[in-house]
Parts: sequence; structure tokens; C-alpha cells
Amino acid sequence: MNEEAFKKVQAAVEAAKGTTIKQLFAADPERAAKYTLTAAGWTLDYSKNRVDKNVMKALLKLAEASNLKAEIEKMFTGRKINETENRAVLHTALRNCDPKAKVKVDGKDVMPQVRRVLKQMGAFADSVRSGAHKGYTGKRIKYVVNIGIGGSDLGPVMATIALAPFSKRYIRSYFVSNVDATHLAEVLREVKAEQTLFIVASKTFTTQETMTNAQSAREWLLSKIKGKANDVVAKHFVALSTNEAEVVKFGIDPKNMFAFWDWVGGRYSLPSAIGLSLMISIGPRNFQRLLKGYWKMDRHFRTASLARNMPVVMALLGILYSNVYGAESYCVLPYDQYLSRLPAYLQQLDMESNGKSVAKDGTRVTYSTGPIEWGEPGTNGQHSFYQLIHQGTHLIPCDFIGFCKTHNPIGDHHDKLMANLFAQTEALAFGLDHDQAVEWCRKEGVDEKLAPYRTFEGNRPTNTLLADSLTPETLGSLIALYEHKVFTQGVIWNIYSFDQWGVQLGKVLAKNVLADLTAKKKPVLKHDSSTNALIARYRKAKGLA
Repeated sequence: MNEEAFKKVQAAVEAAKGTTIKQLFAADPERAAKYTLTAAGWTLDYSKNRVDKNVMKALLKLAEASNLKAEIEKMFTGRKINETENRAVLHTALRNCDPKAKVKVDGKDVMPQVRRVLKQMGAFADSVRSGAHKGYTGKRIKYVVNIGIGGSDLGPVMATIALAPFSKRYIRSYFVSNVDATHLAEVLREVKAEQTLFIVASKTFTTQETMTNAQSAREWLLSKIKGKANDVVAKHFVALSTNEAEVVKFGIDPKNMFAFWDWVGGRYSLPSAIGLSLMISIGPRNFQRLLKGYWKMDRHFRTASLARNMPVVMALLGILYSNVYGAESYCVLPYDQYLSRLPAYLQQLDMESNGKSVAKDGTRVTYSTGPIEWGEPGTNGQHSFYQLIHQGTHLIPCDFIGFCKTHNPIGDHHDKLMANLFAQTEALAFGLDHDQAVEWCRKEGVDEKLAPYRTFEGNRPTNTLLADSLTPETLGSLIALYEHKVFTQGVIWNIYSFDQWGVQLGKVLAKNVLADLTAKKKPVLKHDSSTNALIARYRKAKGLA
């Protein structure tokens, strides 16, 4: 992080002398209008933050000092900014809706490949949705089971739930990710083999958890449907992979293998072949609308000035709270049940991307990176953890997400839902001082000594993101907004956001542990004393030597 520019941010905050959000509003009746942005179907009200014009100016200078604009161009034009893996980062190419666009990696335009796979996906999705693609016994597909993990699961499951109003309800979607057999077993209890399509998402077709689940699903299918194994599997399995040899070995028809590329990180892969289960659910046209939403936010991020750039502003506010105020987490609160899995999706996006402690030059960073992301749909969270946000000792910035219109207009449900969203941001920003708490006690006829417990200090920062309704377009632009926010923070923190070496060591060690757990003869354990004891305890419980 640029030290000189960051010191100016600290100086601007210090100069504000602890001015509260309440005081900022009192000093400027036009504050809300000045601190509101619009882009790609979304309105961002960031007025309820601890910023004035001088703090924002310093934050924007920090972004400029990080050469953010140049880094954005590197990403969009296929430069290998994922240097530790020597890869380009081109998830934006997946949703580029310009039919004349050319995006090159190593001198080769990747857009023809992207369009070819999208066309292949669309044709297959239509065949499943229309009933043209049938199972081995001639019955139409009714159940789609996506088998993946990480980005191959979190994106499709989140978006499939989010876009349920646009889905073909006849087709039921299920998702299996955990290698815990319970996950697969419970799904298999819900489906019928003759009408089930399995989508196996693994680039290499060697991912341990995914292929373990896929092999067990294959065995289950063949136990239910009698016929030549490869003929049965060919009708009920498709692959999202680039390893044709392993796909064919599994029994999947290579015509039903959908490719994606090493310049697409798993947590950014929803617009790729990884989104096939979603496309089957909502149809190719709605999937294209999703891509258009992504594209609109992509263009905004690439072309808007930093001061009017929604992802950049959100990123800078996150930097402010993480690096100046010492906030260790932030909360995402979607006030829409269809977005129930969005916080989990964003956990991977943010924490796998920026959970790094080494700068690009290989030295250890001296400042906080990668805040903890968490959240829950409103209003459920209000009856769970909001107490901590309002009156706890931790500073927890929050993003509130809502829609003016609902897909389910029952009574006054939606009015009450949105009233709670707006009221929570008001309460967090302005609080309730001691005198107001005393008055509250008097009105309720309770002892005024209880006033301290009813006092809210306020000054708790929030962003409010508002769109007309949840559609494929607004979902796509919302996801892109957070992708670019995370990217911007990685640039400013001077870390590599697109690798994830932190997940590898555990995988490597797990192979050795598995060999010890399953050895027929008592193994010579070569781990630490704790791990050795745990392995021995497990083997004893299993009746092994």
C-alpha cells in the first residue's frame, strides 16, 4: 500500500476530529444526494459513512497512487496479473456482450471460444428444458444435481436460489459439494434415477471431493438403472471440464463436455460453463440477461471516474474501516430471501481473494488485508446478531441490500421488510443518546436507571444498495460490483488477489493422513503427536489395528 498516500488518509481522518455521522448530516442537508451513486441498475447511498469531502479526497488519492486505472486495464486486456500462477484474469471476457469484442491472451482472441461454449450450453439447456434430452429409459429429466465444490458450487447454488422466480419449476435443482456422504445421500433420497441429470464440475476431473461424490453418484445410478454402464452414464452425466481423457474414462459423452479455461478462477466462474445448472434452471435467455448485468457493471468499473465509480468507492470505504479504524469484519445483509446464499458466496470471493499476508514483492505486509465477510438475510439477522452491531464493542461496517419491488406481493410483507432495512441503517447511523433513552424509559413507565442499557452510540457505518427488483440483470451487476470491489482492494493492498495457495497445503497433507486412516496394517505415524493421537483414536473406533 502506498505509504505516503495512506498517511494522508490518516491525516484527513484525524483532522475530522471524530466528527460523527449524525454531525455530518446536521452540517449538510444535501449530504444524501452528494454521497449517492447509480450504476447498472443499482443505487448506492454511502452517506451514512464516517467520511467528509476531505477524507474521500484522500481515499481517492490513495487509489490513484496505487495506479488503479492502469491495473484495471491490465485485467480487462488479458495481461497475466495472476503472476504467481502465470495466468491472465479474464472472467470479464465471459460476460462481454459486445459481439465484435476481441480479448487476447498470448496473442490469441479468446472470445470465439467463449461464444462457442455459451452456444453449446444454450443448446443443451434447451434440450433438457424441452424434454428432448431424455434419460436412458426415455423419461424426461426432472432433477438436475450439480456436483462441485468451492466456486463450482457456491456460484450456481446462490444464483439458482436468487433467480428462482425465473426458473422452470418442473426442473428441480440440487447441489452437492461436501465430501461428507450425508450431503450426497440426502440429495439422492430426493431424486429418481431415471429422471436425474448429474453435472460434474471439475476442471481437471481429479478434484478429490467432487470426483468422490461423482463416483458414488455413478454407482448409485447404475444400481438403479440396468444397462450397459457407459450408455447409462452418457444419458445422465455431463462434465464441466477440460480433461477429455478422464471425462471419457468416466463414461461421459465428450459431446457433453463443456470447457472453461485457466484464466477463470473458480470464484469468478459462474458466467462460464460452471453456470450450466443455472442456465438449465432459468433458460439461455435469462442467462444472457445475467451476463448483460455483469457487463454493464464491468463497463462502469472500467470507464467511470474513480470518484463516481461504485466498486471503487465501496472498496475505499472498506480500506478506511479496515486500515484506519481497525475493523476486522464487515457484514452483508440482503433484505431478500432469494439472496439467502449471497453472504456465503461473497465469503469465498472476498476471503479467498484477499486473505493474503504477502505483498507482490514477496515481503510480509505490515497492515491488515482481507476482512472477514459474513451475513444473513434480513430480517432474520435482526433477531440474531444485530445486537452486537448496534451496541457491541466491535466496529462492523454493513452493506444493506434491498429492492423496491418484490416477486411475491403478499399483503404488506414487502413494505415491512423494507421499513426494517431503512430503519436499521438510520438506527446504526444516528443511535439514541442518553437523554433520548431516559425519555424512552419515561414513556414506558420503567426506571430511568435502565437508560444506559437503552442508549445507542450510533456512528455505525452502513452502505445501502437499492435496485428496482431482483432480476438476472441486477444479480449479474451486483456480483460484478463485489468482484471489482475486491479487486480494487487487492490493488491498493498490493497483494495478488487471484491465486489461492492457502487452500493447497491442507489438501496435500490430507492425502497422507488418508493413507494412514485407511491402511490395513498399523501404519508408522510420522505426524505431530496431536495428529498421530487423533489418527490412532479414529482407527480404534473403526476397529482397525
